[in-house]
Parts: sequence; C-alpha cells; structure tokens
Amino acid sequence: MQEKSQADSREDLPENASGPDGADDRRPRAVFGAGTEPDPRFSMANERTALAWVRTAMAVVAGGVGLTSVARIADLPRALDAVAAVMCLGGGWLAVSAVLGWRRREVALRTGQPLPAPVALPWIAAAVVVGSTALAVVVLTVG
Repeated sequence: MQEKSQADSREDLPENASGPDGADDRRPRAVFGAGTEPDPRFSMANERTALAWVRTAMAVVAGGVGLTSVARIADLPRALDAVAAVMCLGGGWLAVSAVLGWRRREVALRTGQPLPAPVALPWIAAAVVVGSTALAVVVLTVG
C-alpha cells in the first residue's frame, strides 16, 4: 500500500486551507477569515505595495540616522538632531501605516468592497514640505 505524500494530501483540502484539518491557519485571521479568496494577482499587488512602503519607511529612518551622524561629525546645529528624531519616528509611523493599509485593502478585496482611500499619503506629503522647509531654514541660517 502506497502512502500519500504531504503534497498529495494537500490536494484533498479546500483551496484556501493550509492546515491538516482543513482550517485556514494564515494570520491575521481577521484578514484571511473575511470574505472569499481574491484573485491572487490583486492580493500580491497589495502585498508588494505594502512592502514598498516599508522599504520607504526604512529609508526615512536611515536618513534620520545619517542626518544626525553627519550633523555630529560636521559640528552642525543641534536642531538637526530634532529633525533626525522626527524622521526616525516618522519612518516608524510609516511602517505601521503600511501594515494597517495592507490590512484594510486586503479585507476590502476579500469582501468585495471598494478599496479604501490612502490614509498616509497626505500626511507624508505634509511631512516632506515641513521637513524640507526646516532643513532649508537651518541651511540658510548656518551659511
């Protein structure tokens, strides 16, 4: 008698199941338990978008660390440390916002609802304007 391999036993499970008992083990359950499976292309595009926002958040944090490092080496005003701290905190907020946005869009895809409007985008644009203005003021007053 030939035993079924693990791959063969998976064929007996429903399409969205991943556990041996047929239950969907993916987390967060509030997302993956809602509605029906969307077209994988849309779900993967949503994930790629979230990962792009996380990469952007890491770049903002790295920029903050770099700014404070250069400010210390070049003996620039301590005000740049405050700008760097805001950049680091903003990068952390952006990463959290990326995950929450992924979650909102994934649930909308699964439940057939319209995709929600981006929450972080206006805040990011405002932060860029404020941050660039603050840096311009520091550069103009130092030079």
